[in-house]
Amino acid sequence: KEKFDGAMEVMLKKNKTLHRLEPLNSNFKFRGETDLVYLDTSPDFCSANYAIGSLGTKGRRCNATSPNTDGCDLMCCGRGYSTQKFRRRERCKCSFHWCCEVLA
Repeated sequence: KEKFDGAMEVMLKKNKTLHRLEPLNSNFKFRGETDLVYLDTSPDFCSANYAIGSLGTKGRRCNATSPNTDGCDLMCCGRGYSTQKFRRRERCKCSFHWCCEVLA
């Protein structure tokens, strides 16, 4: 997750014999050979985009307590979300067995 959050956008620089990646923002520098980089920004998956096959995230069920991608904070893309509580009554399969005697 830390590598993903710190990924750097790069561009391909070409000359006659050499191709190399350079940070798109000149304020950033490569820190090592294992840096995570990308050439194209990811599409916005929050909104529907049928051209790329994304239905968006509106209306999907999310987990309010999860910090991961199934969590409401990420999945709802800042739109907010509604919570619903349900109460369900079920018969339990329990039984009472007398076990003791109270003495005075």
